[in-house]
Amino acid sequence: MGGGLLSVAVAVASCIGALAGDRAPAPPASHQSADPILAQADVASRPDPPRVGATDAPRAPGAARATDLTGAAAPRLVVPDVIAAVPGGATKADLTKIRKLSQVRAVLPIAGARITVNGKPLTVLSAPASALRPWTPPETAASRAVWSGFAAGDLITTASAARELRLVSGREYPVAAAVRATVPFGTKALLGIAGVDAIVNPSRARQLGLVPNVAVLINAPAADMTALVARLKTTLGEKSKVVRLVPVTVSTSLPVDRNPPKGRPTSYLALFQESAAQYCPELSWTVLAAIGQIESGDGANVGPSKAGALGPMQFLASTWKIWGISGFGDTGPPDVMNPFDAVPSAARMLCADGAAAGGQALRQAIFDYNHATWYVDEVLTLAGEYAREFG
Repeated sequence: MGGGLLSVAVAVASCIGALAGDRAPAPPASHQSADPILAQADVASRPDPPRVGATDAPRAPGAARATDLTGAAAPRLVVPDVIAAVPGGATKADLTKIRKLSQVRAVLPIAGARITVNGKPLTVLSAPASALRPWTPPETAASRAVWSGFAAGDLITTASAARELRLVSGREYPVAAAVRATVPFGTKALLGIAGVDAIVNPSRARQLGLVPNVAVLINAPAADMTALVARLKTTLGEKSKVVRLVPVTVSTSLPVDRNPPKGRPTSYLALFQESAAQYCPELSWTVLAAIGQIESGDGANVGPSKAGALGPMQFLASTWKIWGISGFGDTGPPDVMNPFDAVPSAARMLCADGAAAGGQALRQAIFDYNHATWYVDEVLTLAGEYAREFG
């Protein structure tokens, strides 16, 4: 899988570099007429198959949120499945055609280019924070340091890029793009897109002369990826570059936390870790974390869904009646809106469905939670992100 991700990273960097062009320094006039970046996420309605809960749930007026937990990620996760790049940037017509493709759920046009920082090449992308943030892994999406630096115009890079370029937070570094400039380095973060080394905000992108709409991130979890790539190539033309960002087979090999924090959890991260350890010891806590983030943004969107599902783990009333329990010292009837009850209940149900066995049994248990193959892949993809971030 590592070799596959490496080849994807190389392909993404190559297609951005080739179609945006290496942004060699040019006279200032060369970038002053660049169009403003108008990238915004276009999230269509999510399929609503029979399931435990629904991920498109609006919060009910006055719905209780029984939580004193910290660390919830505000944005809803959108997993980038494919990146497509076209010479000169995608037009409004191109974006309209992509959005109309079957099973495409979300589209994010981004500015980008291959530039140099400290004399070394870097693939950098840009979009407004409100649009870009949900496409990043949960810990990045929830990081105040990342997005405050991003808003201030800082360069945000992956850990590997920061290490290779020897970047230190708060210092400024020479950047060669369409113009030469000095840009402050903010912090490192997991960006979650193979081949992308850094992000900057739209104002900084215009200053540097990044190519507007040079590439498009596409979320289509229910799609046949081979067919989708072919349709995108047909839609965008022969000169387009289309790269699949997710592995053909999503791994179910995930770490099990043998030493979770003890006591009543004070963060969603600790709640997922302790719930797995207590209620399904062989289940990776990353699976609970992925479900909690996808279902409700870690309690940010507790329902009811179209199907009537409620709470941070989005249980239907009939399912909650069977599996709901009071956890972590809570007394009284189990409360579907209370994360200290809901997350342990989800762990208990997944365990009963065989999730602790891993492999195909884990896939089936996640499928039982939400009857959709694309949902299983999204949960495992996000669980893998958590595993890489926290070990």
